[in-house]
Amino acid sequence: MTTFIQPMLAANAAVYAIENATTEGKITVLVLLILSLFSWTIILTKFRQLLIARNAAKKFFDAYASTRDPLDIKKRGELFDGAPAYALYERGAEELAYQLEKNPVTVKGERRISTSSFEAVKVVLEEAAAAQAMSLEKGMIVLSTAVAGGPFIGLLGTVWGVMSTFAGIAESKAATLTAMAPGVAAALVATVTGLLVAIPAMFAYNFMVTTIRSITQELDGYAARFATQIEHAYVDNRDLEDKIATALTRTELKENTPAI
Repeated sequence: MTTFIQPMLAANAAVYAIENATTEGKITVLVLLILSLFSWTIILTKFRQLLIARNAAKKFFDAYASTRDPLDIKKRGELFDGAPAYALYERGAEELAYQLEKNPVTVKGERRISTSSFEAVKVVLEEAAAAQAMSLEKGMIVLSTAVAGGPFIGLLGTVWGVMSTFAGIAESKAATLTAMAPGVAAALVATVTGLLVAIPAMFAYNFMVTTIRSITQELDGYAARFATQIEHAYVDNRDLEDKIATALTRTELKENTPAI
């Protein structure tokens, strides 16, 4: 019976406090409720995005590991929507296909790309990785604002309400508990609302930041591996090899030349 009465008392206390709140206090609670609405929208949207990203990325990495040709997934037309690594792969594969078509280099009857074209592919991969990281972090500023600002907005409402209460008591010259209680209770509801906004946002923010950091690190690692596989399979390194050989020859000649 006691466990049932306590929530009822808490609910009645909240209603009583809101009814007796000043206009400033009600505005503060309204602002916090709007912030909470935005916060919960971001929380639910981000949870869904990260869940889809995790599941889709696992399927994509399994498919990518099963082939040796970096363009094999694109040739098969497989789709892994929602996976940040797949979005990066798609951009890189499109740029590679463009370079193979517009700036091909023939090596032993096979089409390759030059090292300068490969640099263009790497730039696209870097841009795609940055774009995916920004997409994952989009909206997180709302949660950080709710975590940091919610309690302070609530505290502002409480201090303002207490100030108004004491000012009213001073004018009426009746410093009784009955005169003080409604105003103090109404003032405290702002702090309670601020904490109710900040606490869920804090837990969600910490979880999501950790998850986003993990996905971003995984994405950077995949971008480096994808670029290396493209270089091995499609880049003509003969000009680079010639430059290295020339540099080694010059070094040997310099070392073997007797000093005068």
